[in-house]
Amino acid sequence: MAELPTPDLPPARCSGRFTISTLLAMEEGARGPFAPAEGPGCDSAQPSLCGSTLCTRTFGYNTVDVVPAYEHYANSKGVGDPRKGRPTLADLHSILKPDPGRLHPVCDPQWSNGLPEAGPEPGLEEAEGEPGGASEQEPIRFGWVKGVMIRCMLNIWGVILYLRLPWITAQAGIALTWLIILMSVTVTTITGLSISAISTNGKVKSGGTYFLISRSLGPELGGSIGLIFAFANAVAVAMHTVGFAETVRDLLQEYNSLIVDPTNDIRIIGVITVTVLLGISLAGMEWEAKAQILFFLVILVSFINYLVGTVIPATAEKQSKGFFSYRADIFAQNFVPNWRGPDGSFFGLFSIFFPSATGILAGANISGDLKDPAVAIPKGTLMAIFWTTVSYLVLSATIGACVVRDASGSLNDSVAVGSLGCEGLACGYGWNFTACAQRQSCRYGLSNYYQSMSMVSGFGPLITAGIFGATLSSALACLVSAPKVFQCLCKDQLYPLIGFFGKGYGRNSEPLRGYMLTYVIAIGFILIAELNAIAPIISNFFLCSYALINFSCFHASITNSPGWRPSFRYYSKWAALFGAAVSVVIMFLLTWWAALIAFGIVVFLLGYVLYKKPDVNWGSSMQASSYNMALNYSVGLSEVDEHIKNYRPQCLVLTGPPNFRPALVDFVGTFTKNLSLMLCGNVLIGPRKQKMPESRLTADGHAKWLMKRKIKAFYTDVVAEDLRSGVQMLLQAAGLGKMRPNILVLGYKRDWRTASPQSLEDYVGILHDAFDFKYGVCLMRMKEGLNVSRVLQAHVNPTFEAAEHPENGTASRAAPSTGSGLHRLGRRAAGEHHLPE
Repeated sequence: MAELPTPDLPPARCSGRFTISTLLAMEEGARGPFAPAEGPGCDSAQPSLCGSTLCTRTFGYNTVDVVPAYEHYANSKGVGDPRKGRPTLADLHSILKPDPGRLHPVCDPQWSNGLPEAGPEPGLEEAEGEPGGASEQEPIRFGWVKGVMIRCMLNIWGVILYLRLPWITAQAGIALTWLIILMSVTVTTITGLSISAISTNGKVKSGGTYFLISRSLGPELGGSIGLIFAFANAVAVAMHTVGFAETVRDLLQEYNSLIVDPTNDIRIIGVITVTVLLGISLAGMEWEAKAQILFFLVILVSFINYLVGTVIPATAEKQSKGFFSYRADIFAQNFVPNWRGPDGSFFGLFSIFFPSATGILAGANISGDLKDPAVAIPKGTLMAIFWTTVSYLVLSATIGACVVRDASGSLNDSVAVGSLGCEGLACGYGWNFTACAQRQSCRYGLSNYYQSMSMVSGFGPLITAGIFGATLSSALACLVSAPKVFQCLCKDQLYPLIGFFGKGYGRNSEPLRGYMLTYVIAIGFILIAELNAIAPIISNFFLCSYALINFSCFHASITNSPGWRPSFRYYSKWAALFGAAVSVVIMFLLTWWAALIAFGIVVFLLGYVLYKKPDVNWGSSMQASSYNMALNYSVGLSEVDEHIKNYRPQCLVLTGPPNFRPALVDFVGTFTKNLSLMLCGNVLIGPRKQKMPESRLTADGHAKWLMKRKIKAFYTDVVAEDLRSGVQMLLQAAGLGKMRPNILVLGYKRDWRTASPQSLEDYVGILHDAFDFKYGVCLMRMKEGLNVSRVLQAHVNPTFEAAEHPENGTASRAAPSTGSGLHRLGRRAAGEHHLPE
């Protein structure tokens, strides 16, 4: 840019820091329609003359490009707020075409320094005064702490934490319990990194995990993961509710107040509880978030209460139940495993524990309700994983150092230290639990009493409140997550018969029908009334989901998909592959038949989407993989020397629009046999600006016609001054590498007797050009002619009515009027194209 001399301008009356004046020279000395109006607070400048060129004065420089118009950007909103439509290219260029009827304010007295002054915007008072003028209330949005971290922590801290982790510690020992925890956290952390990468890969809307994966990696994998993950969350509602009901049942049993019997009490309490949770969910996200905060505080208080209880000296009652405060020998004994019962194996216990680590996607599942999902999901998810992992490790180590595995709970079992016939660690502390330990009838101790945390704590009811908070919060989070994911899946209509559940209600588009479906599924699993039976089912489905998520990210990375550009710095494709492999291995080690069922469902769902090919295009990683494979093979062909044994007829077929000459297309297809290249060429004759829009509009339709006819061929067109020059372009440029045509196929020119000399010269010239470019030539002749556009005109496609006006089509010399009545019927349409019939 050349620096301009600064003219003597009147002093600007604005207090603004910068001055930008855009002037359109209409005529010398005249004010253009876009000149700034003079007034207080407005900058002014002398108009300069540059002929018909737009002159722009920007900080003393003459710029080539147009300075952006102020009015296009003044009302832009922030992230997450509803925006006004951004200007189109035509809008930005419209300043070059004066329109006196259109207002183009350059400066506004109400604005200073580029910022609005205090007070309402123009027109706001009128909008507020009109009925219905007020905008709708904004939906509730959450930050990374309230929306993701707390929600994930509550979903991770569930029934397993309070009711099964002490029991798992007694079975597996502290060492193997830590190994189980770290294995689970390894899988969830890698999955959390993958989800963080996906969430930073583009704009995130509602739909949670399903939306993130389907929009980043395509509907094939996204649909499978979405459906499985929604089902797993629905079953998780049942698991956490059964844990809550089990605790209530134990309280009733302690006071001999059972409703019916232990099993049916769990069912009754569970159904009532999930119904109440459904009511909270239906009340809206704001009430659900408030309930989650309350549950979070209760759980924190219960943790503190438990840790305080471990350092308080044990009373005689607690000692009779196996609690003796911190003891090194108890820690040493509980450090090694002691397997008992049908679930007494490493992977049996892993399958029971793993659901307690699977709440990492609770924040991502409400992505549509977050202020900034790209920041909130990575930060909140990883922080939640860290703090819950610390809590699991601390709890298993502390309770394993305080409580023995077997205790009778009877105060009469106290003995003198060193008494004969007493076996076990408790003998050194004055308690003889030998009899019940040998008969395996002890009611207390880590191996027998699920409520050991409550017994150890300083105040038992607080642990009960913590159990209630953990189980209810996890159930509530899953009850919200499952319908949100399923709703987005239903709206995309990837699978049949589920669109009914996609309807949303209210300002947050709540999936009420999805809530009811989740409620029904949860009740079905609540009726099982056995926590240890429900947990392995969830483990397989969650592991399957995590394996698919990690593999999807790895697949997108290795295919170099253009749509895969995550900004999350800690993502690694090899870590994602490791996470996928570990998840699959663990699935088969837990329950091989359940793993086969889960993968069978995934393969079925994946195959259905691939077969049906839904009318969506989100930039699938499979599309990128197909492109990479095609590119690599095409480049590889260039390195292979040609040989007569590998010769294939690769045909450039001058069909015009392929559906106009189907006989020619079918004829070539009989010897290409879908095994060699076939390229249907079309020459559009006329001005480039007129014909390029036609080319863009019709190209996809012609390609789809070929696919529907099951002809493996490509379609291409060129815009040229005349037919021969267009064919010359095709002869020289068609194909790629070794996949280039070697035969030119065209129809016989039936109207050679009546055609103009120029038309005949072009036709014969095309044949000579083909030989000059080392092409073989194939001519096809049919008695009735090849062009059936007349049939399309008369019976099938009324959109070709424009063919009646040769100046709008690919005009050529009209076809002869001789021939059959069918030929005469399509005379006008056939005349659209210069190609022989």
